[in-house]
Amino acid sequence: MSDPDLDLRALRQEYAAAGLAEDDLAPDPVAMFRRWLDEALASGLHEPNAMVVATVGADFAPSSRMVLLKGVSEDGFVFYTNTRSRKGEELAGNPRCALLFPWHPLERQVRVDGLATPLPAAAVADYFAVRPRGSQLGAWASHQSRPVADRDELAAAYAEVEARFDGQDVPVPDEWGGYVVRPETVEFWQGRPGRMHDRLVYRRDGERWRTERLAP
Repeated sequence: MSDPDLDLRALRQEYAAAGLAEDDLAPDPVAMFRRWLDEALASGLHEPNAMVVATVGADFAPSSRMVLLKGVSEDGFVFYTNTRSRKGEELAGNPRCALLFPWHPLERQVRVDGLATPLPAAAVADYFAVRPRGSQLGAWASHQSRPVADRDELAAAYAEVEARFDGQDVPVPDEWGGYVVRPETVEFWQGRPGRMHDRLVYRRDGERWRTERLAP
């Protein structure tokens, strides 16, 4: 039963911070995304590079999780993970995925639909080398998405790899890698009063982009 003191139907916010018109758009979605990301950074938003990555399994069941964007270029959106995790296994079977940047304090969202491609080993190694040492060790200690008996098992695994690599650089684990998501569509969503939100979408058309407005 619902909590009688918590009426979710009454939870709402009127969006009125800004608008988004066709004339506001950059020539391509990557340039537009960088503009909005710069504004998110300037606003002091907590982890503005946090994004939801949604994938689909072999059983057609969707799943999603938060990861951190670690690069963006004309090639697409980059993130790193354990390639044998649930997301990695699902991307191996179906590289189509969706990204979502939920910038709630700015009353904005960015949605990306695209195709994930594994990054070259050299690019993965370059990024792994600049990670904090603790995160490097954690990548060895944690076989992401697989069951563990308890927290003590994780702690023991971390202590083992910490001792193994004591006094030396931590190499990239075999199961650790990265992906670049080549966008096919990118939607920029700006909240507006009366739920008449602005939704402007870039769609890939060969080597060019076309834009359209969607009803909210």
